[in-house]
Amino acid sequence: MAGNSQRRGRRLTPKAGAPKGSGGKNRASLAGKGRTLPADERPWHKGYSGTEKLPQRTAWKQDKERRAAEAEGRAPKIGTPGAKDTTWGKGGGRGVPAAGKGAGRGAGGRGGAGRTPGRSGPRVAPGRKSNPSKDAPELLVGRNPVVEALRSQVPATALYVAQGIEIDDRVNELVRTAGDRGIAILEVTRAELDRMTGGVLHQGVGLQVPPFAYEPFEDLVAAALEQTAPLLVALDGVTDPRNLGAVIRSAAAFGAQGVFVPERRAAGITATAWRTSAGAAARVPVSQVTNLTRSLKYCQEAGFMVVGLDADGETDLYDLEAAVGPLVVVVGSEGRGLSRLVGATCDLTVSIPMVSDVESLNASVAAAVTLAEVARRRAAS
Repeated sequence: MAGNSQRRGRRLTPKAGAPKGSGGKNRASLAGKGRTLPADERPWHKGYSGTEKLPQRTAWKQDKERRAAEAEGRAPKIGTPGAKDTTWGKGGGRGVPAAGKGAGRGAGGRGGAGRTPGRSGPRVAPGRKSNPSKDAPELLVGRNPVVEALRSQVPATALYVAQGIEIDDRVNELVRTAGDRGIAILEVTRAELDRMTGGVLHQGVGLQVPPFAYEPFEDLVAAALEQTAPLLVALDGVTDPRNLGAVIRSAAAFGAQGVFVPERRAAGITATAWRTSAGAAARVPVSQVTNLTRSLKYCQEAGFMVVGLDADGETDLYDLEAAVGPLVVVVGSEGRGLSRLVGATCDLTVSIPMVSDVESLNASVAAAVTLAEVARRRAAS
């Protein structure tokens, strides 16, 4: 248009078109910012649970949430500082996870600018949750389990009692017993105890116990053979600690001298197993074995008959004549039952007769039914 060549602010160079492909200015944006940090790794979030120094602003947020939760009678939605390792590995320092160039925003700032080459990443791999240490203390909750544990002289480091709980004979006994044994008694709010237990029903009391002391397997077998009617229970890949606790409780009720479980891919004695056993874990020895098949063969060489529970077992439970002798009852996992090698090692596979179309029983229920039948046969003989 005539006259526009002299206008103020006119363009002197041609207008650039859209960049083609992934080159040019869009290359950096395609690289992304890395993974999004979970709340417990963000120092500016009230759910932060890292090992870094807690920022003053975050501490204020957590304190505000704690007061609000206490006023509303609920568990505070905050993190536990120091519970998750968010530090760098060898070489020290802090920063965001090393997820490549431009790892994103984190505790150390934005992007990868200023990052020293050669540092190793965090101990917790990106995208994975940190597992608690096996040496960490367990919190046993519930009035009956706590009373049973104190009666059985289970080692304990502290007793937590919620403020304003209803006092009964069990509470009086556990407080008196803990005081006599020199165990620290700490009064906390119910909201704080809810937070410590992760929302598990605790009935107002919690006992902090050190890691469970497993019995050596050879000692377990030797102690069982000293009894008139040796009886042991083996668990093949039972991963639910509640099932483990229920089996231990049944073993104590029907006269078994011990329980042994694999070290890997199986539940161990946790606070959940303690609570489900209703304190029976303090009376029944439990062993962890490296190889379950090898341990079953060891029992066979010691004179035990090894019987595995299987829905398609060759022998009916009510026809199990071997129940009166030295016996090992093997309970399979919740989903797949007995593993192939364990099933081949068993001297017999036993099925529980059922009149309905139910395919199978829960692992702990099947163990209880079997142990009850074994106890009945032994009492009759």
